[in-house]
Amino acid sequence: MSLPQSFLDELQARIGLVAVIGRRVRLQRKGREHQGLCPFHNEKTPSFTVNEAKGFYHCFGCGAHGNVFSFVMKTEGLSFHEAVERLAAEAGLEVPKPTPEAAAAAARQASMIEVVEAACILFEVELGSAEGAAARTYLERRGVSPQSRDRFRLGYAPDRRGFLAERLTAQGIKPEQLIEAGLAKRDERSSRLIEYFFGRIVFPITDRRGRVVAFGGRRIGEEGPKYLNSPDNTLFHKGELLYNLTAAQTAIRGGDQALLLVEGYMDVIALAQAGIETAVAPLGTAVTEGQLALAWRLADEPLVCLDGDSAGRRAAGRLAERALPLLKPGKSLNFVFLPEGEDPDSLLRTVGTQALRERLQAHMPLSSFVWEHATASGLPQTPERWAALRSDLMAAAGRIEDPSVQKGYRSFLLGRYYGALRQGHRPRGWRPPVPDKRGRRLVKPAPEGQCYRQEREFLAILLNHPAAASPHLEELAALTFSTKTLESLKCSAIDSLAVETELDSATLQRQLTVLGYAALLEHVLSSAVYAFCPAARPEADDGQVQSMLEVLFANSAVTRAKQTVIEAQERFAEDPTEENLAVLEAAKRDSDSARKRHAALALN
Repeated sequence: MSLPQSFLDELQARIGLVAVIGRRVRLQRKGREHQGLCPFHNEKTPSFTVNEAKGFYHCFGCGAHGNVFSFVMKTEGLSFHEAVERLAAEAGLEVPKPTPEAAAAAARQASMIEVVEAACILFEVELGSAEGAAARTYLERRGVSPQSRDRFRLGYAPDRRGFLAERLTAQGIKPEQLIEAGLAKRDERSSRLIEYFFGRIVFPITDRRGRVVAFGGRRIGEEGPKYLNSPDNTLFHKGELLYNLTAAQTAIRGGDQALLLVEGYMDVIALAQAGIETAVAPLGTAVTEGQLALAWRLADEPLVCLDGDSAGRRAAGRLAERALPLLKPGKSLNFVFLPEGEDPDSLLRTVGTQALRERLQAHMPLSSFVWEHATASGLPQTPERWAALRSDLMAAAGRIEDPSVQKGYRSFLLGRYYGALRQGHRPRGWRPPVPDKRGRRLVKPAPEGQCYRQEREFLAILLNHPAAASPHLEELAALTFSTKTLESLKCSAIDSLAVETELDSATLQRQLTVLGYAALLEHVLSSAVYAFCPAARPEADDGQVQSMLEVLFANSAVTRAKQTVIEAQERFAEDPTEENLAVLEAAKRDSDSARKRHAALALN
């Protein structure tokens, strides 16, 4: 007995053609395909291509062609059933047994599809009838053309109960078949047959092979929920399909358009009318893991198009949380946020196709969205909140199961974090150099010896003892050094340690040398620095390093506190109000506290 096509479709969706062939052939991405040396004949120039979206491989040299099953059969010398069993075991699926029960189930499924198709035809006819006038008017008002009605097989379920059962039973279809196909149910009290769809525009939903297996219905009147889907059954699982999947797959195979994930049926239809034929939509629920897997089979980085208001951002946040554990090398999402209150359908009518295409091109990668979502309420204002932000970002990256992608996200998010931390913690009163009248930047005055020496000590400790200094990266990033050269070296060192938290001293210094800091490293890691700061020496132990860092941070706090007092004094002199006096007194108290802490540490 042949295996059910639905099982084979599911197996191919889970296993992945590129993943299977990539075990034997070194593949490189070339546009929408992968290319490598053919495993079926000797060649020096790659002529073997693999197309994941289309589900086949082809060699232009020897003519070898097939799908994932034929590839395993040829390369491993297996029969078709053996190849299926091998792949099913990898995918965690159980191969259906060739039993009479399985044969009966396959026949029952075929019968269900026939019932659903008969209902679809009936709904199509009713949309064109006199009773479907209100539905046609609604579609015309939404800009749906007669051609699109035919293309998407839109229909109408008349607003009277019993209509569908009456028509289909007249064709020899039994009431129990309507129930099994998800078109009706039995009333628990009266056992009367109750249909799901009445008084609604009907949107047929197809499976991966393009067969109608369910419906979505949009109400015309005020009674009932706005949208309604067929219930889940053996034919239809709403979390495992996407609206317009088959047509979008065909469009992607034939061109360079990206897969676009939108919210509803009308968005898909409006985009198709505008020439964007690769849009799909979830079926009345949030995007599921199964739908993400389907989308990634068609495109490596689908565009998720959402409303730009708070609800749309929250929906994007939920989708990001769902997607993060599933990310793989090359598989991600991009987000497109539309103006508040707009969807693709309304935006097309107001600004046109070209403007929408431009907005789609200005998409946001998932990695950037994770950062923006975490900082949506603004950057932190206290050390505790900065620490909480870092924890949240690392937790998000930690949800990614693939080690290489997780490392990439950690690197990206820490880079954004430390960059924001440096920008968000400029000392009070700091200003960039002011251009002179001739347009050149004035050179900042030479730093005081003690301040400059202290900054070199910070850097020497960071460079010679990165493991001991790593817990203090946030504090170091918050400091602004007095010269551009030292500030640049500090930032580059912090960025390197943010990417690789266990970087040793020798590797860190090699990386910085490659970046062009060789002369500056020699200047910082000098005997002059070590003379004033023995804890910066390479041979110093962690206890010395930690104690010295505490002293240096305390000294830096004294310097900043002095600057704050000076600014408060100047402000009070210009405007001697009670408020400014209170600020000055508070600054003096903070300065005294900083001096006392530094003195206590220095004595120890």
